[in-house]
Amino acid sequence: QLQASGGGLVQAGGSLRLSCAASGFSSNRWPVAWFRQAPGKEREGVSYISFPGGGTYYLRSVMGRFTISRDNSKNTVFLQMNSLKPEDTAVYYCAAAQRRLLAGRWALSTEYAYWGQGTQVTVSS
Repeated sequence: QLQASGGGLVQAGGSLRLSCAASGFSSNRWPVAWFRQAPGKEREGVSYISFPGGGTYYLRSVMGRFTISRDNSKNTVFLQMNSLKPEDTAVYYCAAAQRRLLAGRWALSTEYAYWGQGTQVTVSS
């Protein structure tokens, strides 16, 4: 089970840190990604972190602003979001895959077997 948290309301330029806590399995051995879905839009991959080396991928529009990381001791993956923009407003989901994914597949939601419940991020202008 994955539990996403940390969303909220923030002004443009602000920061939030999302957390994805795993229970019932060790997320340390699973690649984990963050997706988001804005109203009326398709779900899109935001960032991905592999194991054990922690290789990462990012959506182009968040590069340089978002950072994904994992704390293996806490079985948790984080998404630090800085310089937030109104277009970042969405429900953010974390997901775990059962195998490491290549650059061309990490953003495909069908590659992920386990999903958290989502946390709302709202960025006001």
